[in-house]
Amino acid sequence: MQRRLVNSSMLRSIGFDAANNVLEVEFRDLSVYQYVDVPEREATGLLAAASKGKYFTSQIKGRYRTHKVR
Repeated sequence: MQRRLVNSSMLRSIGFDAANNVLEVEFRDLSVYQYVDVPEREATGLLAAASKGKYFTSQIKGRYRTHKVR
């Protein structure tokens, strides 16, 4: 999945697979996680958020099934 670099102190890049509703997040420590069954509106909201770290923490983290990619 291709990810887009973002301006954030917490996140490095974000990608979204709309066909499968999978959000992929790369953190500043270079770890990568996929979040499953994420609505497209959440991925769009994350990309548009002024503070991506705050949005991620309040809207994504702990709300969706997650697995570590690397």
